[in-house]
Amino acid sequence: MTASVLIVDDERNLRSMLRSLLEAEAYEVVEADGAATAVEICERAEPDVVLLDLVMEPGPDGIAALERLKASQVDSVVVMMSGKATLADAVRATKLGAFQFLEKPLTPEGVLTTIRAAVELAQARKENRALRAELTETPDIIGSSRVVEDVRNLVSQVAPTPARVLITGESGTGKELVARAIHLRSPRGARPMVSLNCAAVPRELLESEMFGHERGAFTGAVSRRHGKFELADCSTLFLDEVGDMHPELQAKLLRVLETGTIERVGGEREKTVDVRVIAATNQDLARRTAVGSFRQDLLFRLNVFPIHVAPLRDRLDDLSDLVQHFATLAGAKCARPALVFGPDAIDRMRAYNWPGNVRELANVVERLTILGAGGTVTAQDVAGVLPSGRAAGSAPVTSIAGGPADLASALERYEAELISNALREADGNVAEAARLLKTDRGNLYRRMRRLNLSRSDTGVSK
Repeated sequence: MTASVLIVDDERNLRSMLRSLLEAEAYEVVEADGAATAVEICERAEPDVVLLDLVMEPGPDGIAALERLKASQVDSVVVMMSGKATLADAVRATKLGAFQFLEKPLTPEGVLTTIRAAVELAQARKENRALRAELTETPDIIGSSRVVEDVRNLVSQVAPTPARVLITGESGTGKELVARAIHLRSPRGARPMVSLNCAAVPRELLESEMFGHERGAFTGAVSRRHGKFELADCSTLFLDEVGDMHPELQAKLLRVLETGTIERVGGEREKTVDVRVIAATNQDLARRTAVGSFRQDLLFRLNVFPIHVAPLRDRLDDLSDLVQHFATLAGAKCARPALVFGPDAIDRMRAYNWPGNVRELANVVERLTILGAGGTVTAQDVAGVLPSGRAAGSAPVTSIAGGPADLASALERYEAELISNALREADGNVAEAARLLKTDRGNLYRRMRRLNLSRSDTGVSK
C-alpha cells in the first residue's frame, strides 16, 4: 500500500523540492504551509509520516504543532526539520514523540532513509493497533444449537480458501461476526479486516469510499484518498448491506471482482489489488435480480460460498448462552457485576419475538445492567424493558397506550412509537431502522422531522 507523507514548511520551494523527491519514490504527498493547517489535515486524514519544520513564520512553531498532534492522539510518525534547532528543542521534541530530527540543509539520501524508517514504524503501529482492536473483540460465534454448529462448520471450511462469501440473514443476526471469524481464520487474518456499510454511505460518496479519489476530483477533494479496496490490499474487505448498492456502483464492483484492478475517482491509472471480498445482506438478492434491481452477474460473483445466519427466534436454544455472554460484556463495560438471569427471566425472553435479533438482545441485557443493582434478574425486570405487544410469533406491531382523541392524532402517536422502537432496535442506525420498517432512509428522515423525532428521543446515545 502506498504510504502518505505530509510536508509542513513555510518555504514553498522546499516543499516543492521534497514533493518531487518523495513522489519519485511513489509516496503520496500532501503539503501544508503552517502548523494549524497541518494539524487539521492530520486529524482528518492521519498521514503515515509528517515532515514538520521547527520554525515557521508567523507561527505557531513545529513544537506547538507536535503538542497539538499528541493531544489529538494522532498516530502519524513525526520527523522534525530545522537548521536552528538547539539541544533543548531536540529533547523536548523527542519527549513529545518526534521520531527524528533532520538538519537543514537537507540531503536527498538523508530524507529518503529517514522517511523509509518512519514509514515502516507507521505501518507497524497501524497493524498493531488493528490487531489489538480485533483481540479485544470476541470472534467466537456463541451457541450450541444445530444452526450455529452448521455455521461454524461452514466458516471452518471456507476460511482457509480465497473464495468470496455471501452472508445472508436479518438485521442484527451477527453477519459481521461471521465475516470476522472467516477473516481471522484465513491466511489473511494477521492483517486488519476492512469494513464498508454500503447503506450507511450516501450514494454520491460510495464510489469514493470504495475506490478512493484523486485531489481535485470533486468539490471538497482537497487531497488524494485511499479507498476501502486499497486499504484492504492483501486482506479482506467486508461489504455490509451490499443489496443497497446503486446499480451504477454494482457495475463498477463487478469489474473490480473480474479484473482485480481499481481506479480512483478522478484518476487515470489503474491499480492492481489483492482483496478477498465477503459480502452480507438482509435482502433476498435472488428476488432483486428477478425484478432487475440487482445484477445477476454480480450475485454470481459474490455468491461463491453462501452462509445463512438464522434469526434469534429460530435458535432460542442459544438464548441462555447469549444472555450470559452479553451479561459478562455489559458488566465489564459498565463497571458493574454481571447480572444473573433466573429461569423465569429466560422464559420471558423466549416468549418475545426479537425482531432486532442478537443485537437487540445485547441492548436489552445492557439496559438491564444499567438499571439493575446486581443480583438476579426476574421476568418482571425483563418485561419492564421489552416493548409491549410483541410475543413470539406475533406481528411486529406496537400497540397505542390509551384511547385516541381522534384518528389523526392516534396515527401520529402510533407512527412515532413505531419509529422510536425501530431506532432502538437498530441501535440508533437510521438506515437499519428504515429497513426494519420496510421504507427508505430518506422517507424515514422526512417522517422523523415531521414528528419532531431524533435519535436522542429513543434513548439511543450514539
